[in-house]
Amino acid sequence: MTKRRLTVMQVLPEFDVGGVERGTVEIAAALSNAGHRAIVVSAPGKMVSELNMPGARHIPLAVGAKRPGSIIHILALRNIIRNERVDVVHARSRLPAWLAYLALRSLRGSTRPAWLTTVHGPYTVNRYSRIMVSGDAVIAISHYIKDYICDSYPRIDKDRISVIPRGVERSDFSYKFAPSPGWLKHFKRDHPQLYGKELLTLPGRLTRWKGQLGFIDLIAELRRRGRSIHGLIVGGAHQVKEGFQEELNRAVRHLRLEDDITFLGHRNDLREILAISTIVYSLTNEPEAFGRTTIEALSLGVPVIGYEHGGTAEILTAVFPGGLVDVFDIQTAADRTEQFLRELPTVPNEHPYTTERLQGATLSLYQKITEDREPRWT
Repeated sequence: MTKRRLTVMQVLPEFDVGGVERGTVEIAAALSNAGHRAIVVSAPGKMVSELNMPGARHIPLAVGAKRPGSIIHILALRNIIRNERVDVVHARSRLPAWLAYLALRSLRGSTRPAWLTTVHGPYTVNRYSRIMVSGDAVIAISHYIKDYICDSYPRIDKDRISVIPRGVERSDFSYKFAPSPGWLKHFKRDHPQLYGKELLTLPGRLTRWKGQLGFIDLIAELRRRGRSIHGLIVGGAHQVKEGFQEELNRAVRHLRLEDDITFLGHRNDLREILAISTIVYSLTNEPEAFGRTTIEALSLGVPVIGYEHGGTAEILTAVFPGGLVDVFDIQTAADRTEQFLRELPTVPNEHPYTTERLQGATLSLYQKITEDREPRWT
């Protein structure tokens, strides 16, 4: 297969903070480094500034706005595809995928760009979601997601599905990483109640399925057993989820854990918090599509205890199987925690979940699905 220069247009709802957005930037960087062009079409957001690389461009368009007027964006997308001579249209969310797909319908033959979709989660199975498995190629971000696709859409050609897991940048998340003395000084000043205790951390935005209530029960069980631990819940609540924040506060008060659990809210220093944690947890009520914080913690050498389902189970099975516990089994999670606190296990330094591997596999797929099409630019 002869490699050629490509123009790839990624389409997503907005370019704010999140796993989809992070993956979009990582692929744009890989395209830029390989001499290709990267276009991102979305509503503006905090991460637009990260597209400051040669050959990368952001085009603001509210393709994620769920209103009837959004249909006008079909024409705008068609014009972008033509004017920018796009080789691959890569959709990462349902509404932008529908708009991009309808924009492509008027283009025929070898001049039509390749159509690629990434399934980032187990969407509700219906006609609206079916667009995410319509690509010439379909990326599943874990084997769990591939199984979801095959179970939900049994007629799909399984050969069109490529499992390309998300990854972490090993230069940022490595065994060698340690928070700076300045960061440690400020963190200790702001949270003096944490020092002298084993720090047990649950990262994730405050929403019911992320498992914060189960984590509170775990901390309560460990305190009943006399362990000198402190629980950290890291993540903010969306404005519409503030009622759940108060429910968590009530649970902490009811169990008299005010001195044993700290809510840190949304943080921009999650890496540092993971690095100083003794153990990190993934106790989601529902399976994670991938489990980014699980692999981030493991990459830092921090043990993770997680429920055996979804992407978290895949990561732990491959990297740190000793951290697996049955779903909702708080007693076993407490037993495993005590075991780790008696003798902290060693986390393997090497694993396959890297940004470099994600980028290489995605760019190879771009080349594969364009090899029989006319070059759009040279």
